Formats: sequence, structure tokens, C-alpha cells
Amino acid sequence: MKRVKAACICQTLHFMLKEDLEQGLAQRRVQDEVEHYKQGLNRSGTKYKIVEETPQSDGSVMLRIIKQYNQCPVGDYLN
Repeated sequence: MKRVKAACICQTLHFMLKEDLEQGLAQRRVQDEVEHYKQGLNRSGTKYKIVEETPQSDGSVMLRIIKQYNQCPVGDYLN
């Protein structure tokens, strides 16, 4: 029999601008979306570590994150 001792998932997320909005408004919406995503992780109790948060030249944001997979223990992945 096997058991999962620790598990995390590594993701690169691209929060992109909506093309039908004015540039400044679209950039604010992206920032709001990134903050909403982080708040959702905190609210759900998901353990995570942001490896890199990079604003792009067009105002979008790239987020590299390691986060808890389901409710599995994270072991030393987030150290």
C-alpha cells in the first residue's frame, strides 16, 4: 500500500488584460484579480508560496506559485 506523504503543485499563472477595456482600467482589473486570487487562497486555508510575481510590459501579471495540492501535507516543499 502507498500513501502520499507530501504533495504540492507548481503553477505559472498569467493574469491577462481584457482586450475590450481601456488600458488603465484593464490594468487595475488585473491587479484586483491577482489580489482576489491571493485572498481566495488565504480564505480557503491553502498553503502556498509565491516564487515570483512579474508585471509584464502590457500591464498583465505572471505569477509563479507553489501551492498545496488538495489537502495533502506539504512537507518541506514550501520552505
